[in-house]
Amino acid sequence: MLRNPEVFQSSIKLHLPIPPTHPSHIQNTPSSPSSTVIKQRCKLSRRKLAIFGNSSLLLLLSSQTLEPFNMSKAKAEEALPDANENDPREENNTSIRPECSNKTTARAFLDISIDGEPVGRIVVGLYGEDVPAGAARFSSLVRGATGVSYRRKEFIKITPNYVQHGGVRSYGVDAELAQRTGGNLAAESLVDEWEREYETCPGIKNLAGTVSIIVRDPSKPPPKLKLVARKGKLEIDQEEVGTDPNGTEFVIATKDSPELDASSLVVGRVLEGMEVVEKIGQVKTVQENTKSPYFRVAKLIGDKRAVVAERGFNRPYSKVVVTNCGLE
Repeated sequence: MLRNPEVFQSSIKLHLPIPPTHPSHIQNTPSSPSSTVIKQRCKLSRRKLAIFGNSSLLLLLSSQTLEPFNMSKAKAEEALPDANENDPREENNTSIRPECSNKTTARAFLDISIDGEPVGRIVVGLYGEDVPAGAARFSSLVRGATGVSYRRKEFIKITPNYVQHGGVRSYGVDAELAQRTGGNLAAESLVDEWEREYETCPGIKNLAGTVSIIVRDPSKPPPKLKLVARKGKLEIDQEEVGTDPNGTEFVIATKDSPELDASSLVVGRVLEGMEVVEKIGQVKTVQENTKSPYFRVAKLIGDKRAVVAERGFNRPYSKVVVTNCGLE
């Protein structure tokens, strides 16, 4: 039910402020013309005066509190460049460590042909001081010191980031020739050198123009455990799955290739003939089909046909061969 409007109006009237009463002696005091002008111009209520006074006080306090903050901020900005100049971490990041200097000690050459037509020569500088085992392996295969070399061997893989040479085989004629001359195609020493370089030299190793030897397969599964009967007893034996690289396949990076850092040891860089490497990279290859659902299912269940198909991906249709090689 609504309240009585008369009662509501009376309640409002009760809360109205009572005008202040001035003493009689103040009213009777004479006032000069200037004071009357001031009174006419300063006719403000108590509420407005209180609001004006509080706002002025807040502005004064805020200016006093912000002034030291602004001064400290300006001092900090002035001291910031000096701190950056004297920061030792900046100097450590920009400096080159001596063990990663990659100084070339020897020059090797590779003459390339595509479908029987010569396309040019690639000159490689080897890092004999930083990676002695890897540089010695590459130079011996280039010279043919152990009876086997890269001569008349093909490039087997071409990707947008690198080109891969097939190296020499660890079985058949190449392995027999290496055994006769006392050569060793194992890659144990190369793996140890790769581990040392991987720990001491941070950042991307396979930069554009670098030459590296494939020494390990990071995607290789661990050995399987199986029970074997020996002399009437069951023993647990390990069965190797797949084969390790023999340390003769090499890769030339056409672009920065961090995906190669986990499998290859950088042994040098291209000094001359990078345009020849680019011509190899332009050869048409077998299209990669790893995104196919059929291939994924076959690879998941361990179908050998998927493994064979994967080996054929990115293989060149043309025959890219090293016709001649050696040391300069």
